[in-house]
Amino acid sequence: MAFLNYHHLRYFRVIARESSLTRAARKLNLSAPALSIQLKQLEESLGHVLVERRRDGLLLTEAGRLALEYADAIGRAGEELMDLMQHRPRGGRHALRVGAVATLSRNFQLEFLRPALHQKEVEVVVRSGGLRELLMMLHALQVDLVLSNQPARRDAETTWHSHLLAAQPVSLVGTPAWKKKRLRFPQGLQDVAVILPSLESTMRVEFDGLMAAAGVRPRVVAEADDMAMIRLLAREGGALALVPPVVVRNEIEAGILVETHRIPQIRETFYAITPSRRFPNPLVAELVRLISARKAS
Repeated sequence: MAFLNYHHLRYFRVIARESSLTRAARKLNLSAPALSIQLKQLEESLGHVLVERRRDGLLLTEAGRLALEYADAIGRAGEELMDLMQHRPRGGRHALRVGAVATLSRNFQLEFLRPALHQKEVEVVVRSGGLRELLMMLHALQVDLVLSNQPARRDAETTWHSHLLAAQPVSLVGTPAWKKKRLRFPQGLQDVAVILPSLESTMRVEFDGLMAAAGVRPRVVAEADDMAMIRLLAREGGALALVPPVVVRNEIEAGILVETHRIPQIRETFYAITPSRRFPNPLVAELVRLISARKAS
């Protein structure tokens, strides 16, 4: 019966990084032939060739790239295990690995991470992507938490915890000229140019529902699934944009944009999604506690 050897995975990670058996062997203080045997044994265990030998070095196969992702996750988990059991941070510093949904407000991300960013002994690593991709990374221990605008679904295999960090009313914002038009909401939005989140957004679905109920049809001139892009489009002045105020906080404070209508019926939520872990990263609980305390005050 095939089994995985932890040392084989460690050797494979070094080989993949160095793209050379000779350099990897030197780094591991082994001979190149001995390291080649270790790699061959790993390939036999997995049933796939992991690297192709070329004149200019080693190249990972498709199976090799996939194996490296798992080897990295297993390696990090092993390093974390040693650190936790010996009560020491890796390399003398704490690492906070955060996954953030790409559509999430950058201002909100910064607000959440700010306490960690001001700690000299903390290294913050942020990865962006879709929620499904980030939850896979969370499951593989590649990130400590995921910041999202929606909770994660739980099942028997993935017992996520979705911590509600904030819930903010959504607003229509535009350049100061829009404030002077004094448009009534929602009737005044008939045929008015608007910039909206994409149809996958809960915020967009609820806005469309409000407009349909009022019999009003704004003119959608742009839509985007990235809040940073919506913020930039709003600054152009040609349309009103639907955003949580935190997205355009800096522009509002500078007078570049103004809030023309606050829509309390629609709320944008912000969640920190964490896994059930026996040894969680203590920084995660501290950040969740701090922002929850600010929300309650």
